[in-house]
Amino acid sequence: MADMIIKNGHILTMEPGKEHELKKGVVVIDDGAITEVGERTQESADIIVDARGGIVMPGLVNTHTHAAMTLFRGYADDLPLSQWLQQHIWPAETKLTDNDIYSGTLLACLEMIKSGTTCFNDMYFHMDETAKAVEQTGIRASLSYGMIELGNKDKADTELKEGSRFVQKWQGRADGRITTMYGPHAPNTCSSEFLQRVKDKAREDGVKVHIHILETEAELKEMKEKYGMCSIHMLNNIDFFDTDVVAAHCVWLSDGDIKILAEKGVNISHNPVSNMKLASGIAPITKLLQSGSNVCLGTDGCASNNNLDMFEEMKIAALLQKINIMDPTVLPAKEVLKMATVNGAKALGINAGVIREGALADIIIVDKNKAHMRPFYDAASHLVYSANGQDVMTNIVNGKLLMDNYEVLCMDELKVIEQASMVAENLVQRVNE
Repeated sequence: MADMIIKNGHILTMEPGKEHELKKGVVVIDDGAITEVGERTQESADIIVDARGGIVMPGLVNTHTHAAMTLFRGYADDLPLSQWLQQHIWPAETKLTDNDIYSGTLLACLEMIKSGTTCFNDMYFHMDETAKAVEQTGIRASLSYGMIELGNKDKADTELKEGSRFVQKWQGRADGRITTMYGPHAPNTCSSEFLQRVKDKAREDGVKVHIHILETEAELKEMKEKYGMCSIHMLNNIDFFDTDVVAAHCVWLSDGDIKILAEKGVNISHNPVSNMKLASGIAPITKLLQSGSNVCLGTDGCASNNNLDMFEEMKIAALLQKINIMDPTVLPAKEVLKMATVNGAKALGINAGVIREGALADIIIVDKNKAHMRPFYDAASHLVYSANGQDVMTNIVNGKLLMDNYEVLCMDELKVIEQASMVAENLVQRVNE
């Protein structure tokens, strides 16, 4: 007997190179993995999920977040980047406590589960608290301690020690739902010597690296002044790049930079909403995809996005490329849906992002019985251009129901919201003292 069977759903498998859809089918789940996908099954199960009227699809993978920044949602909007960071975000972050991070991450996990994300890639600090929240809620995550050393040798030693401690402590925890990475913040906040040490340590430990690269034009100018070259070339010169790097943003890229990233197999996390809100620029996603790069999607933190809705991120990613290039055919719905599922799972090195036998049972069901989802012509098109996070009915991670028919099962929703609201209020009071 299997653990779970999902039946009567419109299945969108996202399996590369194969027919993507079953108009009405079943998915059988056992021991955290998908064991069967088809039109019918002879299996029975302890739990039957009736997906009638729903699209059964892989869970969305958010490849760049700062989860606890839910506490800064709407805190300092519509400001220039330097003012936003230096006068508001950085001072507030110095006041964050373990409990703040834990409460903010619980809120983020709640929001992501309700809006269809099954795995996220996070970089921040007080990361033990983030890991505890992930462990408790049942979601999947790749986590890294964000390291900034600014060329200070003593700080470099301290930061790398903490990054390493976190990697060793949490890798593979929570029934394998937690994986760890090293998280050097960016090439302009970490010296080349430190970045080389970090990459060497990541290779030694067999884990990936999560880093911001060329988010802003200011970083591009700073790197050229300091090294006589941009971030991409500096990192390439120290043998930093390979398929184990997840590079967030990558906005200010030359054609030569794109070639390097493609040749090295670097995974690019595109964050269109955050880049637009902070006026950072428009990443050359169409060129990156044409180069063969693995491009995935992320929301960034709620301070520079305001929500963690990957459906919104998909739609805006598609529309932004179309208007930027003035070509309505670029980044079609199926391609951007791949970015949010298959490509994201590949970037994080997890066996997910598809519905097929042997893959992790990270699955969501999206309600198509909504006014804005009818008439129903094309599943991929509707998911990207019509759906939003509130249309997610059911969220399954590792074969466990985290939300069933809109009811969150893995946490007390009202308690999480109230706790985060109280923590945020106290945080602002401390900042203003």
